Amino acid sequence: MFTRTLPVAVLAVVACASVNAQQGQQGAPQSAPPVRTVWDGAYTDAQAERARPTFESRCTQCHTVSTEAGPGNGGPLVGDKFWKAFAQRSVGDMLRFVKKNMPNGAQTGSLPAETYNDLAALILNANGFPAGSVEVTPDAVADIQIQPKDGPGLLPAGVLVRVVGCLTRDGNDWVVVRATNPERIDSTGAGPTDATRPLGTRSMTLKFSITRLDRLQEQRVSVSGLLIGTDGILGINVSNVTRVAEKCP
Repeated sequence: MFTRTLPVAVLAVVACASVNAQQGQQGAPQSAPPVRTVWDGAYTDAQAERARPTFESRCTQCHTVSTEAGPGNGGPLVGDKFWKAFAQRSVGDMLRFVKKNMPNGAQTGSLPAETYNDLAALILNANGFPAGSVEVTPDAVADIQIQPKDGPGLLPAGVLVRVVGCLTRDGNDWVVVRATNPERIDSTGAGPTDATRPLGTRSMTLKFSITRLDRLQEQRVSVSGLLIGTDGILGINVSNVTRVAEKCP
């Protein structure tokens, strides 16, 4: 009996090919998971229908699920008011809002959790988003984005946002150049990655700042405030300006 051995050169080629194959598999770029949106179906028809009696008895004093204003100050939960409140947020954000604020005047979370889930489904249904096969729950809708069918779209005027960029002077105006796209936020102040995040190509005029900005000129700043005009075409009504880096390359 004898053992047949491969030539050393052949073994080396086989080993090299094996390593390269493993490296190719490990180094292959991982594609980002597709963004899920309300157009993929975030609720079921049965869930939306289940919410109607509760909405009629507990919510119609303030709201409607049509474009009509309704009897209370809450107004409609569809159309422009819906988009201003929730564009570029997640359905999870909307569900938390519903839990916190409805019914008006009641203790936060006073209704059963399942009832809030159903009410969120009714709001999605009333705004014309298609039904799916999975009901609204906090986990199921946490990352489902609320945006127009053709993409994120532009943020409406009056939305609280943050931009990061380089502060400079343009005549009588303070302007943030190389600014990031407006990012919708819930509270003012710098974000945790504002000092290092990639800058953008926008130019945003700062309006009504009560903070002296001279000392921040030519530095990297994080600006929070309300958009003036759609997507801030007329600038930002400033709430907060924070230096996040001394140099702004």
